[in-house]
Order: sequence, then structure tokens, then C-alpha cells
Amino acid sequence: MKAKSILFREWLAASIAFLNICAAAAQEKGGTKLGVFEASGDVGTVLHAGSVEYDAAKGTYTIAGSGENMWFGKDAYQFVWKRMSGDLALSADVAFVGSGGNAHRKAVLMIRQSLDEGSVYMDIARHGNGMTGLQFRTEKGGLTNEVQSPNWGPVHLRIEKHGAYATMWLAGEDGGELKVAGASPRIELKEPFYVGIGVCSHDKDVVEKAVFSDVNLAMLKSAAARSTASENDSVLYSFLETMPVESNDRTAIHVEQGRFEAPNWTRNGKELLFNREGRILRLPVGGKSAPLTIDTGFAVRCNNDHGISPDSSLLVVSDQSQEDHKSLVYVLPLGGGTPRRVTKNAPSYWHGWSPDGKTLAFVGQRNGDFDIYTIPVEGGEETRLTTAKGLDDGPEYSPDGQYIYFNSERTGHMQIWRMKADGSEQEQVFADENNNWFPHISPDGKYMVFLTYDKSVSGHPENKDVMLRLMTLADKKIKTIAQLFGGQGTINVPSWSPDSKSVAFVSYALLPRAAE
Repeated sequence: MKAKSILFREWLAASIAFLNICAAAAQEKGGTKLGVFEASGDVGTVLHAGSVEYDAAKGTYTIAGSGENMWFGKDAYQFVWKRMSGDLALSADVAFVGSGGNAHRKAVLMIRQSLDEGSVYMDIARHGNGMTGLQFRTEKGGLTNEVQSPNWGPVHLRIEKHGAYATMWLAGEDGGELKVAGASPRIELKEPFYVGIGVCSHDKDVVEKAVFSDVNLAMLKSAAARSTASENDSVLYSFLETMPVESNDRTAIHVEQGRFEAPNWTRNGKELLFNREGRILRLPVGGKSAPLTIDTGFAVRCNNDHGISPDSSLLVVSDQSQEDHKSLVYVLPLGGGTPRRVTKNAPSYWHGWSPDGKTLAFVGQRNGDFDIYTIPVEGGEETRLTTAKGLDDGPEYSPDGQYIYFNSERTGHMQIWRMKADGSEQEQVFADENNNWFPHISPDGKYMVFLTYDKSVSGHPENKDVMLRLMTLADKKIKTIAQLFGGQGTINVPSWSPDSKSVAFVSYALLPRAAE
């Protein structure tokens, strides 16, 4: 009997193992238990266990999740997932079950490094009140940030991963077309990673439910190297973003296919200016309306070097419509009008306006060298301020008018410098191994934001992995406030809000044409 009992147990164990293998194989092929996903469970610490119900006939997932939050350095929620590698897209229609509840309860489409509560991740989070954003954590246990979309209450959501970049696509209740709706932050994930859907109640004592339908998980063709991808292979999107420098949480207020560049914040804080296809446009800071073109007369080849006078009466542009299409500096009424030429010589590229409104600082190429010059806004003779070998660029006055900050490659690679407004006492602000461009000083004089390329990048080209960094001028401490795809056009000109709390910039995404 004992031998028979042992044989029976061995047979039973083998049978169970075989059935488990069959079940796992069925799930791997998209079996009925969890559809396109492999497993589910709670991430982080939850008071009430979550659950998932998959209706194979309807193709819906009803997820119940608790959890205090998905924010800061850790998450707590119910997650349904599959391990994957490569570039991919996950889309679904999302609807909460029941009204009320916490306004910040979240239903998410997520790509996550691990199941640890503080994992690196990227997701689209649709909140209970309709607010929707692309949330992300760039390092384990680090703070969560987001790019908030102006689109509230979308029904259909899609997150795409292209290399290290995440892109958000949204559509509303009307069944309209999915459109790129938010910027494209850089988040490094190692393969394999977890892809799935989830729910957080944003209240540890409560369980909330959401239904995910029309779920689609698809592999995408790997994006070509972004620096060499052609327009035939890819579609370029531009994102006009604002960001409080204290939180680093971004809002994409305007998204367009194609390229636009270089925002200026108006002195009243209500609008942003940017250039697109040779024209200057203005847009309310809150977005939600189409940008309007400023009448710049004959100046219809404006580049990304433009700005607003301290008294808000004038607009300065660098335009290439005249004189062999070489850039010249002009001023015109901010509301539009006929440009008045300021610089005699070309090429000249404006960058700074003295606080008293009387002097312009610009970069000019003279006898083959790019140096920094000043000139009265009424015109006249230009004054050369730099003579060092190598490119000097990006001159901008400090708010008190005592200094001009600029970037210079006189040391061998591009670094941030400053000098007295008359060109004397030229000194390096800091030194590192990166290439640093376009210093912009906050109106209160406390901060400097600038653009950073890797040390291997020459010049300030477009379509590169770059960082926006912030220096506290009192102690010269530097922190990264955004990692993005951009460069030329991102933050060429003064971009601070008048209250010194936020900056505006442009980021980009170069997406495979098939992803439209």
C-alpha cells in the first residue's frame, strides 16, 4: 500500500505540473485567464487586496485597486501585467465604476522596470476628475514627475515606448482619432520590463474600480537612431511646455506635428510667443486655443532669436528676409507692424535686452568669427564685447543690468561665462565636462536655467538627447530639471515667467511614421 501511495502522489504531482505548464503556455499565447497579460497583483503596501476580472467574451478587464497613492517615491495599486522587451504601444478605453470617490483616483497604462514600490516607470494616468498626464519616475525611489495634458476626461488612452522615450496619445468620448497629447520625457528602462494596466484608489481605506476595454498591446518597429532618422521614415512633433522649477512637473500646452521653437513669456505672464515656419505666433499660457500670427510685415523668415522689450511695447526679431537671406535684427510693435532695422551688418542674431530697454545684445559673425556685440535699440554703431577665439553665443543681461551671461567655447568645449555689461571682467561661471548653452537668468536674479548637451555633441543641433539644468546663483548648486529630446529650438531665448517660478521650453518627438 505504501508503494502504491507513493506512486499515486508522484503521478498526481506530475499531472499538476503538466497542467500548470499547459496553463502557462495558454497564457503566453494570450489565453483566457488574463487576455494579453500574464499575471496580476498588488504593488506596494495596500490595506485592501486588489483583484481583476477578465471577461473574455467582451474583452474587458475590471480592476479593483486600493492604495494610498502612486506618486513621490513609491506606489501602491493593483497591477495586471506582462513582461516584455522592445518598443511597443499599449492602448485601452478607460472608465471608472461609480461616481464620486477621490478626485485623484487613478487608472493607468504603465510600463514599469520592476514590481518594487519605488520602481522606475512611465505611465498614462487618468484621474477621477478627468485630469490626465504622463507620469514617470527616472530613478528607483526618486520623486515622480508628470507631463500634464490640456485634454481632460479622455476615454481612449495609448502609451508608446520608443527607445528611452514615452509618448502619450489621447482621444475623447466622441470616438475621435487618437492624437499625440503630451510631451516625450526620457526614462531609461532595462529589458525586460513590465507592461500593463492598473488602478489606485488614492485612499488607503477605499477600493476603487475601473473598466479597461478595447485593450491592445502591440510591438512597434524599433525607431531608427533619432539623430539620423529621415522625414520619410518619421514624423516630428513639437510640444510647447511650461514647468514650475520647484516641482519640475510639466504641462504641454500646445502640440503640433512639425517644428516650432523658442518660447518667450510675455511680461504680464498671460501669453507665450514662439516661431514657426518663419513667423512669430502668440498663444495663451493655458493653451486651449489656436495660436495667432503676429503681423511682422516683410519679416517672414524669422528665426528662433526673438524677444520682448522690458516695457512690453516692442518685439525684437532676427529675420532672414532681406540682404542675401542673412539674419538681421529688427524691432517692431509687440502687437504687430512694420519692422525697423537695427543692425547694419549680417549675420546678426539677437539674444538680450538691457533692463532699461535702451540696448540690445546680439551675436554677430564678423570676419569669420562669432562674437558678442551690443547696439542701441535705436540703431547706430555696434560695440564688440568678446574677442576670444571660438564661438561666443547666447548673451543675456542679468536683471540688474550689471552683467551679461553668455556661452563660450574658448576653453575647448561650450561653457557658461559672464562679463560686466561693458565687456570687462570676463569669467567662467562653472566648469564641467558637458556642453552648456543659452543661459537664462530668472527675473528675480536667483536662478539660471540652461541647455546641456553631452560632451560628444558639437554645436547646438536639433534632435538630440539633452537636459535642462537649473543653477541657484547664490551657491552655484546645479540640478537637472528635465531630460528631453530637443536642442536647437528648445530654449534659445529668454523663457522665464515674470514671477520667476516657471520656465517655458519646446521638446520634440521623432516617431515612426507607422505610429500615426
